[in-house]
Amino acid sequence: MLPLLTFSHGTLLVAVESRPQRRNSPRNAKSTLYIIIERSLISMETMQNILTRRSVRKFADKPIEPDKLHTILEAAMSGPCAVNAREWAFIVVTDREKLAQMAEANGRVARMLNQAAAAILVCGDLDRAFPPAPDFWVIDAAIAAQNMTLAANDLGIGSVWLGTWPDEKRVKRQAAIFQLPETIVPHSILALGYPAEDIDMCAVRPSRYEENRVHVNQW
Repeated sequence: MLPLLTFSHGTLLVAVESRPQRRNSPRNAKSTLYIIIERSLISMETMQNILTRRSVRKFADKPIEPDKLHTILEAAMSGPCAVNAREWAFIVVTDREKLAQMAEANGRVARMLNQAAAAILVCGDLDRAFPPAPDFWVIDAAIAAQNMTLAANDLGIGSVWLGTWPDEKRVKRQAAIFQLPETIVPHSILALGYPAEDIDMCAVRPSRYEENRVHVNQW
């Protein structure tokens, strides 16, 4: 019987040849083979997710399940951050009026928010910032946002990352919409939704690797 391994982008069948074990063969020989295969496949899935991720600006008229939004937020909070300060906060928005206000606040480039099923406003919490380096929150918020784009892609949900900070007008407008305290600073917005039918979420883009961008041991 073929063992069945299921991944988010499809189902993979792995055939393992079974032979009678000799008396002196280790009992865990077969299980060790399974572990090696599984680790390799997980690694391939990670790269596949990274290479298929793209900015999606056209969304289907379909809500996102609450458990999937929870998974996306869990990914956001699982990234590295300075001294584990975890100096970010998130506002999940599904209200159409609020989405329209967010789109207007960030201008023409954010118009897809009017069509998105949801948005997540990524914020920095200055009260939790690392005192010797208080601006690290900007990097940590960016890492959280990137994690969310990858988690969304893995779930078949499209996303586009909309910059807000350090544009002072955008920051103030988004803060006003949600009546944020001064210590909570809008960083960026993730527009989310199931992609429109004409978008292929599984297509791998041509490699973007550029050798001339890499330097070893010196410039």
